[in-house]
Amino acid sequence: MEDVLEVYTRPYDPHRPQVCLDETSRQLLAEVTPALPVAPGRPARADYEYVRQGVRNVFLVCEPLRGWRQVMVSQRRTRIDWARCVKELLDVHYPNAEVIVLVQDNLNTHTPASLYEAFEPAEAKRLADRLELHYTPKHGSWLNMAEIELAVLAEQCLDRRLADRVTLEREVAAWQAARNATGRGVDWRFTTEAARIKLKRLYHAIQS
Repeated sequence: MEDVLEVYTRPYDPHRPQVCLDETSRQLLAEVTPALPVAPGRPARADYEYVRQGVRNVFLVCEPLRGWRQVMVSQRRTRIDWARCVKELLDVHYPNAEVIVLVQDNLNTHTPASLYEAFEPAEAKRLADRLELHYTPKHGSWLNMAEIELAVLAEQCLDRRLADRVTLEREVAAWQAARNATGRGVDWRFTTEAARIKLKRLYHAIQS
């Protein structure tokens, strides 16, 4: 926990940007009967029946100090999918950064080993060398600022039926563009000092 909190105290550095990554799954649901649109004096109405169209994974990466986020939809949430997400992050969104300081939870897919499973050794090594990885502790995913962004995404964009991957990608792209345009970041105020007071029960007690 204190390792992650220390990262959040670092000043903005475009050469070593602080990026948070999190992921969630989204079930695709199609309508059986077309919904009735909004009309004067009448709200939109949807039938309770739906058809399950499978599940997609949603990766969200964000740089809170810059007020930027990117959402990527994948078929699954395997090591390969994480590796491809990280490669896009490094080569497309941060090609000029020396190192990306990446905060994420401690899933077994979130390791440099996944890069070696997805790419040739030389390519995996190139990508791994540009990562400084920091993991939230077990039961401490709330320390990942990307989780805050995922909650906003769920409330503002995903809290409705989306029938297929194309629709999902279109809607999250529109949300992403609108939110990036505002430059909205995260005002993180939870510090190591606060943690040692509020979470005192988690620290080893030393008897003098």
